[in-house]
Formats: sequence, C-alpha cells, structure tokens
Amino acid sequence: MPIPTHTPNDAGQIPSLAFGTGTAAINIGFTYFDGAQRYKNEATLGAAIRPSESSVPRSELFISTKHASLTPGETAKTALYKSLEKLGLEYVDLYLVHAPKDHMDGCGDGLKEVWKGLTRSIGVSNFGVEHILEIVEGAQVLPAVNQPLIKVHKEHGIVTSSYGGLSPLFRAPGGPLDHVVEKIRARLEDTWGKPVTSGQVLNKWLLQHDILVVTYVFVRCCAVIREHVDTCDVPELTSEEMGLIQSAGAGRNQSFFKNTEYCLREI
Repeated sequence: MPIPTHTPNDAGQIPSLAFGTGTAAINIGFTYFDGAQRYKNEATLGAAIRPSESSVPRSELFISTKHASLTPGETAKTALYKSLEKLGLEYVDLYLVHAPKDHMDGCGDGLKEVWKGLTRSIGVSNFGVEHILEIVEGAQVLPAVNQPLIKVHKEHGIVTSSYGGLSPLFRAPGGPLDHVVEKIRARLEDTWGKPVTSGQVLNKWLLQHDILVVTYVFVRCCAVIREHVDTCDVPELTSEEMGLIQSAGAGRNQSFFKNTEYCLREI
C-alpha cells in the first residue's frame, strides 16, 4: 500500500511516515526524511538523497529540517541557507522551528521571508497551546505542522506530528499499554494471517488519528525500517481497540526523552 498523505492548512501534501536519514530507508519505500540542525544529520541526509546514491528523484521526496536558536545577526533565512548547503538542496518541503524558545528568539517574523522559494511549508515543533495561540493571533502564515496538541490543531488546520511514538513500549516497558497492545497485536495477526509487531499497533493507532509518524535516526536495521513502512498494510484497529489504547495511555508513560513522563492528551 502506498504511504498515505496529509493536507495541512497550506494545501501541501505531507507523507504520513517519516524517517531520519539513510539510503536503506529510501530503497525500502520511505519518501519523507526529517533533518535538523540539532540532530547534526543534514549532511548525511543530503548525501543519502543525492542522485548518485538514490534512485528516487528529488521531486518524489519530502524533505524537512528544523533550525535551532538563532545566533547574533542570524535570521531564519540565513539559517535555512546554511541547512540547504549541508543538504545539497535548493529548497526543502518543510522548514520547522525546533522549539518555542527558538520562536521567541525572533524567528517568527523571519519565517515569512523564507516562505517563497526556499521552503514549501513552515511548521513548529514542541509548541504548547499557549505558543500556538500566540502565533495564530499575529501570524500571516500559520504553521503547517506541530507535535501533539490535537484539539487546537484541528481548529486551525495544523497537521499533528508525533516523535518517538513507540516510547511507551520501549523506553518504559511494563507500563499500562503493554498488555493492551499485545492483545490487539495477537488479534490483528490472527485476523490478517501475517506477523504484526507491537510497534506496528501503536503506529497504526497514530495513523488512524491522522497523526504523522516520525521515527528517529538511530534505527539502522533494515527489518525495523521495513516494519515501519509495512504498517500501512496492517488492518485497521477497531474503534474499541482505539479507545483501549487511549484509556491505557492516559496514565503514566515515558516520552522519547529520558526522565520525562507524560500522559496521552485527549484525542
């Protein structure tokens, strides 16, 4: 099954599955690749998608990157030029502010400069409700993407992006989700007649909530990369199963970042 896409408030098209970097991921079927100045992966990502390494043309790839805090005298536009140089690209498909403090450093107005020509969409990352509402009040261009604040996003046509969505299973094993996910996994495997992993169950839950699934760059095993792409073919969870995951995840769980606990927000 082809990877489905989302349409944000700027009418663009964003693939629903993203990966950090790597030619192996391209060969397996990923088309959305996520970089960032803080990740220090822009140069390696650029190398992976060059025509000499990749059989997929640039026009069929979706490339995003994020800028960190601006240095004195730097603007969002000059920061993006630096990223484009490392990526070896003339434009990115999505340019994000990595954290609220980066926006407060003055890049908000600067993003209007880069809208035409250098990026097709702009977005934010790790922003809370108060940050989104501040942008909505004064922005000429709304961000197209942010990480989970479901209700506010829907009101303003912002696509929600997850990061480290499997953390409740793999960073905090033994939590309330484990039993629920295993029961659903076994049911899907029995119904479908093919292997299903716990990770695919949670990724399917995210996809059925129209949330972008971004996996992180430390995954190097081709089998694991394939598992993410194959999530699109896994049968859908029932409404009851969707609710069971939501209820179990409403308790204590572990985020991608160590020592940070969070509860699933209301969908």
